[in-house]
Amino acid sequence: MTNKTAMEGNFSLETSLLQVEVVAALVVLNLFFSITASLGNFLILISFCKVSSIFPPTKLMFRCLAFTDLCVGLISQPLFVYNLLSHESYFNFSVSVVIQITSMCFLCGLSLLTATAISVDRLLALYLGLRYRQVVTLRRVQAALVSFLFFNFAFLGSVFVIDRVPQSIYLAMMLVSLVISAFSYIKIYIRLRYQLLHVQGHVQQHPATNGFVATALNLARYKRTVSTIAWVQLGLFACYLPFSVYFMMFIKEPAVIPEMFEYTFLSLVYLNSSLNPILYCWKIRDVKQAMKDAIRQLCNCREPN
Repeated sequence: MTNKTAMEGNFSLETSLLQVEVVAALVVLNLFFSITASLGNFLILISFCKVSSIFPPTKLMFRCLAFTDLCVGLISQPLFVYNLLSHESYFNFSVSVVIQITSMCFLCGLSLLTATAISVDRLLALYLGLRYRQVVTLRRVQAALVSFLFFNFAFLGSVFVIDRVPQSIYLAMMLVSLVISAFSYIKIYIRLRYQLLHVQGHVQQHPATNGFVATALNLARYKRTVSTIAWVQLGLFACYLPFSVYFMMFIKEPAVIPEMFEYTFLSLVYLNSSLNPILYCWKIRDVKQAMKDAIRQLCNCREPN
């Protein structure tokens, strides 16, 4: 009996130490990614002010995504770190926990919807061709972004009135967004893959034509684009799919899932705000150059005269 009690005590102690180590690791990681999300998206917003080559509706979506992720890095993620350090339980609903969960649901939901809209925009740009600028207008994109804001505000307003229904709607929104994004990027991948094979066939049949250099450049561009699409989709699913599965289980039985899983899955969602500047914006050549210029100007301003 004594040995059994001692073994249970040692197991409980090891579990507590493991939880402390996990929380400490999550605190360090979220502090780091809070800085990268804030700095990266701030530089993206500055860069977009100097870029005029991007189609205005597409530029508006990128700016909305960057601003939302900037707020995540400045508001939600620091509150998350504070709650981890103060050992605030997510079932106690303290003021800091409520603010953090509310801001996370609003900002990350808006970020996911905007990222999905960008994936649809890229699909339309590939398939519509010259009709793209007639279909995707600035007014329509503004209306879509306003509807995203309205949805998130409605969710936050109803969650304090109705118990499970808003949570189920929010979960459905996350899953539908992931499905639409996956469908869009799969279609883009298939289309670019077809064009890639067509270009390769042209190079093999006409290696000595005058258009060989241009065709080779198109081939290299297609390969980079396909690679970027794969990374974008992988990053989106890696950050949001685990939290969606956790959220589904949380709606059914809130008290069953350990808080360590919640902390880990929330950290993945916050990580997406640091990945978006890299996966979406830094791949755009003009934005990348504008960002380099902005960093160079900031460094020159700090140099002593």
